[in-house]
Amino acid sequence: MPTRRTSHTVYDTKYHLVWAPKYRKWVLRGDIRERVEELFREIGERHEIEIDTLEVAGDHVHLFVSFPPRLSISDVVGTLKANSARVVFEEFPEAKREMHGGEFWENGYFARTVGDEVTTEVIRRYIEYHDEEETRPNQLDLFG
Repeated sequence: MPTRRTSHTVYDTKYHLVWAPKYRKWVLRGDIRERVEELFREIGERHEIEIDTLEVAGDHVHLFVSFPPRLSISDVVGTLKANSARVVFEEFPEAKREMHGGEFWENGYFARTVGDEVTTEVIRRYIEYHDEEETRPNQLDLFG
């Protein structure tokens, strides 16, 4: 995922997101699994969520994504969950019955930021030595 630009922002944000169906039920199989994958990709395209890698397992999902900084992690997760759950319940009534007619996804999620060359240590050094010209990392190397 390359560095992206909007009218006022240059960004390189990457996140590993994980969540599960309510009660960690094994409902993500067969046609439902395939449809959830399709839905995530469709939703991503509509909402500026770039999906690099996606895995839908039987009882949880993994996404490696990037999105503009004006979107929060919780907004992105909420958008993916709400839109996919609505369609799954409409198209697969048996899933709604299996989930006792309630929510499709659990409330929580896991999120981790992911970096490439710009590691935690590179950022620390850049901040610590920002006034020392000789030891300062090249800004072009840091911000691509």
